[in-house]
Amino acid sequence: MQDLLFLSHRIPYPPNKGEKIRAYHWLRMLSQYWRIHLGTFADDPADLEAANALEGLCADIKLLPLRPYRSRIRALAALIGSQPLSLAYYRSPELQRWVRTKLDAGIHHMLVYSSAMAQYLPHDPNGQVTARPAPVSRLIALADYVDVDSEKWRQYGAAGGPLAWLYRLEARRLARFERTAAERFETVLFVSQPEAECFLRMAPEQRARAAWLSNGVDTDFFAPFAAYANPYPAGGPVVVFTGAMDYRPNVDAVVWFARKVLPRVRAAMSGARFCIVGARPAAKVQALASLPGVEVIGRVTDIRPYLAHAMLAVAPLQIARGVQNKILEAMAMRRAVVCTGAALAGLDAQSGREIAVADGESDFACKVLSLMCSPAAAEAMGDAARARVEADYSWESSGAQLLELMSPPEQAMSAHYRHASMPYPVAGARAIS
Repeated sequence: MQDLLFLSHRIPYPPNKGEKIRAYHWLRMLSQYWRIHLGTFADDPADLEAANALEGLCADIKLLPLRPYRSRIRALAALIGSQPLSLAYYRSPELQRWVRTKLDAGIHHMLVYSSAMAQYLPHDPNGQVTARPAPVSRLIALADYVDVDSEKWRQYGAAGGPLAWLYRLEARRLARFERTAAERFETVLFVSQPEAECFLRMAPEQRARAAWLSNGVDTDFFAPFAAYANPYPAGGPVVVFTGAMDYRPNVDAVVWFARKVLPRVRAAMSGARFCIVGARPAAKVQALASLPGVEVIGRVTDIRPYLAHAMLAVAPLQIARGVQNKILEAMAMRRAVVCTGAALAGLDAQSGREIAVADGESDFACKVLSLMCSPAAAEAMGDAARARVEADYSWESSGAQLLELMSPPEQAMSAHYRHASMPYPVAGARAIS
């Protein structure tokens, strides 16, 4: 085995939210063929214990606590300069020293997960990648940007509000960094074709580097026919939303649905309930519990019972980047899903058969009611959704493609890899060698 330096902005365990899920499965797949040296942060005290769960996958773990309050102050201090606030938020001299020590010891393969972690890739004054001192002629690095984060900040700015000017500033600064940092990598990955194309509109000169690998879902874990105790109290049919409830797009989504869409649904079906499941509900989310038919559940140890016993799931996101794992997980559990066009953009699913797409209060309420009033139609959509996930969203398939990118030619996993299976790569993905 060769050594691989894996840098992630959040510890990839437990795999209970989008960014952690993808990073965890990459780590799991790569650990079969590489000695992993993981450098990462934990912004939740509960996650500081997670390093124990990853010891079997990693030769070495450098886990640093990330205190959000201090990180925000550090980020705001960056306003007087020209660097993105996101980089300042994740800046750590201690992690930088650890990275340099690893490279000095002879590690010359690196995977950087998220654009903010690209700041830890050593470079000389001319911006060229170099190891310190170089045990080989060059450092071989791959980046998984996942999403175009600068576009998310641009959307925040476009939505208005008192901080819109700050979001627009961060969008400009971060876009400049994402574009120039890409020069340092052999390959830059994204989670979907729309994300890769978004990046290439901003950085067309990076076409030879850009490719995409979709997320998957663990269909053995999300098993719809297993026996799950019903976690909901007795009452009418449940519409469920799952996700981290301190994340602005999720907060905005449930507030919009609870205040604008649910009253229309309950006007026709008075017993309908909307249950919000996810950790750290923001104040705006907690306030929804006072509305008729809304229940804010918060953090749970297992999301599957809440999906299994809901009649359908919703993803009413107005701002969405990449692939929505909440949708994949609901589809894997044979739930009919109603989502916005923005939430579906990173997924390949047939509207009207495998998923329902709606935009606007009236249309969304109509699609929800249509499925709630026709259990047979909801069940048929759930069956089709599960079949789509089984056919096209396997972590093993995406992981094999990642291994092909990471493996030197003589070690390429050709027996497990079919180039034609890489879903519409934006550019011919080059093996790192």
